[in-house]
Amino acid sequence: MTEFYSTEDLIAILNQERRACIRGQRLNLAAKASGSPVIDQFLQIEGVQKFSAYQDFKATVHHYQREHQVSGVVWRTITLGEKSLRFPVVDEQLIALEGDMAILKAAKESAIAFWQTATQGMDLYLILNQRKDYQQIQMAEAIAIAQRTEWASLMKWEKHDFLEIVLQLGWGKPEEAAYKRGWPTSGSEYIHAVKPGAKPIC
Repeated sequence: MTEFYSTEDLIAILNQERRACIRGQRLNLAAKASGSPVIDQFLQIEGVQKFSAYQDFKATVHHYQREHQVSGVVWRTITLGEKSLRFPVVDEQLIALEGDMAILKAAKESAIAFWQTATQGMDLYLILNQRKDYQQIQMAEAIAIAQRTEWASLMKWEKHDFLEIVLQLGWGKPEEAAYKRGWPTSGSEYIHAVKPGAKPIC
């Protein structure tokens, strides 16, 4: 009987391969620099070969995911005060299958409700210009943005005197939603909640 890899197996395999590529144990020798003499003088060809080798391997894993319908979803828990929420995200190295998108969409409202409750009294900032700038907004504006998106994710940065809660509101493929890689069919808006008077970390 054929044994298939699980989501956790694929994540472990990709982590192992990434480490091997970083150490230079895997190189795509066919990988070339950009082709521009101006840009190429600043690029190390070995770095390009390491990156290309990992990207090729990751594409193979994504093909395996599609062929064997291996989910890219992992479950995370965020705890704020005495309240916790367990919610789904697509692992940053994997892709979302059609069924994964249904899971993400079904969890959106609970993630937003948790964030809305947890951020009462905090200042809200919408991140702009590819995370280089931000603009303060009100909760009603945040909810209006949420209504135009398909799925949500939560993150936090917390120290003894600092708390920042980030709501990622996305649409399209999660693996293409960050950093405008799949814009406009996939993308994300980020809303940061911080203590009154504090500024967000972009």
